[in-house]
Amino acid sequence: MLLDKILLDQLSQSANENPRLRESFDLRNTDKDNSQRMLNALQPGTILPIHRHPFTAETLIMVRGCVCQKFYSEKGVVTDTFILKAGGDCSAIQIPAGQFHSLECLEADTVIFEAKDGPYMPVSAEDIL
Repeated sequence: MLLDKILLDQLSQSANENPRLRESFDLRNTDKDNSQRMLNALQPGTILPIHRHPFTAETLIMVRGCVCQKFYSEKGVVTDTFILKAGGDCSAIQIPAGQFHSLECLEADTVIFEAKDGPYMPVSAEDIL
């Protein structure tokens, strides 16, 4: 499968039409694949709550566009802020397991590659600030 401009444009268009202003595209080989690999197309204004993944690290790589990634303390205080830009000085980040984080989409038609260990587990209420 090619992850080409045509696919990225289709995902970005779907994100633009989605009330949540984002669209994900599963990159697993089958539903029995216990990894999490996906493309996420984001539009400015999409809301991603402050959350954590207690049992898995998260790798985020910018495919196109720009986001502001924030890390938070257990009390919701911002501890670090990173600007990630495709083709920029910083285009990827590894988020440690258990780290509260969120991101803000800064450019239209942003697309990120996201990977986590193990099968999908919904974020529980205690893991959202």
